Amino acid sequence: MKKLILASLLSTLALSGAALAQTTTVVVPGEVKTYILQQTSPSVVYEGTVVVGEPLPDAVEIYPIPQQPTYGYVVLNEQRVLVDPQSRRVIEVLQ
Repeated sequence: MKKLILASLLSTLALSGAALAQTTTVVVPGEVKTYILQQTSPSVVYEGTVVVGEPLPDAVEIYPIPQQPTYGYVVLNEQRVLVDPQSRRVIEVLQ
């Protein structure tokens, strides 16, 4: 019985560790957020839900951020959205 409980505990720990390993935190430089918040780009009506980690459709134009090629942004439904321009994935919805 002790072996069964131990095996169960170990498998639970292994699975929770794998789940934690998949969580990625992106640290965005403050000047990137400041730049996005200062822009007056037009807002686009977007029918979908903006979800961090999900890609945006090709029809959505991503604006580049000068001297920060790893970041881009869009304004969707009056929300400023930080995007990875290579993958088109949403990094963060700025408030």
